[in-house]
Amino acid sequence: MKLPLLSAVAAAASALSLSAFAQAPTAQVDPTAFLNQFESTFGKFEGYRRSGAKGICATGEFVGTADARGLSTSSAFSGKPVPVLVRFSVGGANPGAPDNGKSQRNFALQFNLPGGELWQMGNISAPVFGASSPQQFLGRLASLQPDPQTKKPDPAKIKAFADENPEVLLQGKHFASLPVPSSFGSVNYWGVHAFGFVNAKGDKRFGKWIFEPTDGLQGLTDEEAKAKGPNFLFDELRQRVKDNKVSFNFNLELAEAGDKIDSATVPLPAGRKKVNMGMLKVTSVSPDAGGDCLAITFNPMILPKGVEPSADPMIAARVAPYVLGLGRRLIEGPKQQ
Repeated sequence: MKLPLLSAVAAAASALSLSAFAQAPTAQVDPTAFLNQFESTFGKFEGYRRSGAKGICATGEFVGTADARGLSTSSAFSGKPVPVLVRFSVGGANPGAPDNGKSQRNFALQFNLPGGELWQMGNISAPVFGASSPQQFLGRLASLQPDPQTKKPDPAKIKAFADENPEVLLQGKHFASLPVPSSFGSVNYWGVHAFGFVNAKGDKRFGKWIFEPTDGLQGLTDEEAKAKGPNFLFDELRQRVKDNKVSFNFNLELAEAGDKIDSATVPLPAGRKKVNMGMLKVTSVSPDAGGDCLAITFNPMILPKGVEPSADPMIAARVAPYVLGLGRRLIEGPKQQ
């Protein structure tokens, strides 16, 4: 095992011990059972991430705003350029997932801050997650597991679970309502979880963020998507970055008193104040399946000073499965695309 991979394991283990169990009472699903269920439902593709398997590494630069500095003391918002490691991916466990489907796109980030401080986050192309709690997510995965005889999910089981948990259908409805994105760089990416931003006075404001492309949203017609084929996103991204056309505004929607901030299936009400926290520009894309993000888990509990998690149980619940998934991938031989 190469030294960088050993370092990745050490970092993940440290995050697991220092961060995840700060909210351990809310994360009552055994992470091994969760990861096994994920593989049973979506298939096991050795070496690949159990979610967002088809992906590519990139690098970028972030510059924070004065408005952001008024909300948080994080050095990410100093106004000086901050190097960012970026991973774009197509949702799902299959590394052969089609690029021209109405499915999830992912935008995972690692801000490399001064003094060795890190900020990791995972963002998705929907304003809501697929479940509000670890228990509900595990139940949803179990309902989607293919029947051993038919090799297909049982529609009756899917319907029964969804009838009792209607919020698990919200994300799929969002994807179905929109055209296929023309690029990784032309779609919105939401953080879906609420986080608290703490300023120099100790004031804390909770909010949910969204990365919005500066060139606006761009989609494909059904005919255009079909003509593009199943593997166009990586080369399109490389060309778009070469043309200096991939950048995002990091916008924070501020929660108000009474807003529900402990569920990833409930977005903030429309019309909440939006603060521009800065702009992230993607500057290069890996030419192959390598890149520095290969062995990074993008743990949402790795936060800088000045940013804190909310009580959303899905934040901490992600950490242990991510660490276990990384361990499996390293044993199998990590792959990216």
